[in-house]
Amino acid sequence: MTDPAAPIRTRRKRQARGEERMREIVRAAAVVFAERGPDGATTNAIAAEAGISPGSLYQFFSSKADIARVLSEHYAAELSGVRQTIMDVGKEASIEASIDAVVGPLVEFNLAHPGFKALFARSDLPADMREAVAPVQQAMHQTVATLIARFMTEREPADVDRIATVAIQIVRGMMPLITEAPDPATRDALTAELRTALAGYLTRA
Repeated sequence: MTDPAAPIRTRRKRQARGEERMREIVRAAAVVFAERGPDGATTNAIAAEAGISPGSLYQFFSSKADIARVLSEHYAAELSGVRQTIMDVGKEASIEASIDAVVGPLVEFNLAHPGFKALFARSDLPADMREAVAPVQQAMHQTVATLIARFMTEREPADVDRIATVAIQIVRGMMPLITEAPDPATRDALTAELRTALAGYLTRA
């Protein structure tokens, strides 16, 4: 007797295999973006890292930018804890305490996710890549702007937005130096310099 549920189970298995293959491709993309950067990364290189053919990759993703979009969504989910830590900073916290609450977790996140730096440390990404990661960048910008607004209560929203943009650019500029430091002592020293640079800017902005 034919099992009427067999086709359903088969579809579910195929769906599960497809989802796992997509995760493998995204993990491979993180490695390739970290090693080659957004410009040097190619779908062929990502497919090779994932152990599949380029044709198999294109069954799931239409382009490198499409992969970057899914990868950035993955990073957004991973960053939710960092954003919550930032937003948990007390409203009466000083600028220095707020900076400490932001910088430490961000450094740790970048160290744990090398591909993140490749996608978010640059402001001059190709247009298609920039569009792919824009929603996550905007979410991070809003988080930083909200934190800055807490201790710049008399500033206009446009001012806060501009200050957040500059603060994020300072972090972007320093983060590659920090994550690529040759030893922990140098990394700690560079992280301290980042805190100093942010405090100097934000106290004068």
